[in-house]
Parts: sequence; structure tokens; C-alpha cells
Amino acid sequence: MRIATMATGGIGGFLAVKLANAGHDVATIARGAHLEAIRKNGLRLDHADGSEVAHPMIATDRPEEVGVVDAIIFGVKGDGLEDAARACLPMIGPETVVVPFLNGVEASDRLTEILPEGSVANGVARVSTTIAEPGVIKQTGAFQSFIFAERDSRPSARIEALQAAINAAGASAPVTDDIDKELWSKFVLFSAMSGVTAAGRCTVGDIRSTPELAALFKRVMSETMQIGRAMGLALDADLEAKVWESVMAFPPHGRASTAIDLEHGRPLEIDWVSGAAARLAAKVGVDAPVNTALYAILLPHKNGR
Repeated sequence: MRIATMATGGIGGFLAVKLANAGHDVATIARGAHLEAIRKNGLRLDHADGSEVAHPMIATDRPEEVGVVDAIIFGVKGDGLEDAARACLPMIGPETVVVPFLNGVEASDRLTEILPEGSVANGVARVSTTIAEPGVIKQTGAFQSFIFAERDSRPSARIEALQAAINAAGASAPVTDDIDKELWSKFVLFSAMSGVTAAGRCTVGDIRSTPELAALFKRVMSETMQIGRAMGLALDADLEAKVWESVMAFPPHGRASTAIDLEHGRPLEIDWVSGAAARLAAKVGVDAPVNTALYAILLPHKNGR
């Protein structure tokens, strides 16, 4: 397959290495020092079992140099979606599928405002990765699952082809018949993890050892669950319990990317996490005071230092 990673950050970089080393023609869209490092040394993925280096078919900051591809792995920050979507238009042909792996639950809808609606799928990534240094992606944790489907969750040849490619490359791309449920199941976790670890300047270990923080975390989950159900999502009755059980197994030093961005003075994508929960709650008539408060607390830091 011909595959492009649009903004080759943690998620796009992980998949770029795996897919390129599995024999696919991969184009990495990046910029600055990260791009130069990929061009010079290839793209390296560090994980618990060692390192892998891949040399993409092309590394560029100009998507028009790539041409039409079969699939675009779309993994930008929420505030960069519009610009990145316009930039990737030259890579889209009649059968191209664009799979967004962004935090929050609105990326697919937002993409259809810019890209051809038939090109846009929906997806959720369950992997912990970051750019450790230019040209180097670091994976923390063993999970590496990428769940995606057409927006209506119906089977399609192009989705099946990309799932097969990712599975054969050594990651996991399971089939789903309800992508919206998958997306919201992660949002229940991430709205709490993002809001609490960022606003509290704390870690998972702090949440587990501090009853007040644990109670706050659970309140956020409960609110987000209520929003999803009010929007018609068939979320499992035991989802909150399962999410909390998963949190108990997370590394104690773990925290959301929002907390890390806050520490480094970078812009925060809170409009698409706590802000989205507050906005969607108001839309469907659900009270979400904790999500709303966390959004307000983080709002002065939205644009970074």
C-alpha cells in the first residue's frame, strides 16, 4: 500500500516505522528538526524490546510532493486539524481513506468540513508514544491497538486492507462494528486522565493514592458517560468500572499528554477534551460541572507560555 502519515508524531511515527519495515511505501509528512532527522537518519522507534529504524519512501513537509495515496494516517493535535486537512488534499484520490487518530470525539466530523466526506473514516488509537527527540519515537507501555472503521461502521475493502497491513506489521487493528462506541469508550478515560492530571499537576500514582483525586477522576468519567449516552451511544453499563480497573494497572508515573504539554509551556488541546465534554453536555442538556470546571482551570494555559 501507499500510506502517508500526516504529522508524523507519536502515533503516525509508530505506524510509519511498522508499515515501512513491513514493505509498504510510506510517506512521512513532518517539519523542522524532526523532518531533517528523518531525512538524514531514518525514523527510529524505541520500545521495551529495543529499537527499529525505518527509511520512508519520502520524508517531506510538502504533501503535494507525495501524490495520491491509498491511506492517510491523520494524527495532528486538535488545534492543527484544519490546516493539516487542507494540506493533505493533494494526496487524496477517489479511493483514499483518511483515518484520524486524534484525542476527543469530533475529529472525523471536523474533517468532513474540509475533505471529501467519502474519504473520511473514524478511528481511535490505544498506544502511548511521544517524540523523544527529532527523528525518534518512544513507546511506553505494551499496548498498541488501532481501531478504525468507516464513519457508519460498515465493512469496506479499503478499511480491511489497512487493517490487514497493520496487523501484518506487528501492531493490532481489530475489527469493530461500532466505531463511535470505541471512540467514546476511550473519551470516558481520556477526559478524566487529561483534565485531572493536567489541572492537578499530578500522576496516575497520585490519583490512586489520593482519595479526593480518585473521586474527582470518577466524577469526570461519570459525566462523560452521561453525555455519550444522551447522544445515543450504546456504552457498556460496566464501562466506568472497567476504565478504573485499567487505570489501576497504569504505570504510577503516567499522565496525559495535556499534563506534559502544560509542564513544557506548549499549547493545550483542551477545546477538544474537557472543553468538548462541556460543550457537548450543554448541547444535549446534561450537567457536566466537573468537566466544565477543569476546562476553566486550564483555559488560561490554552495557548502555552
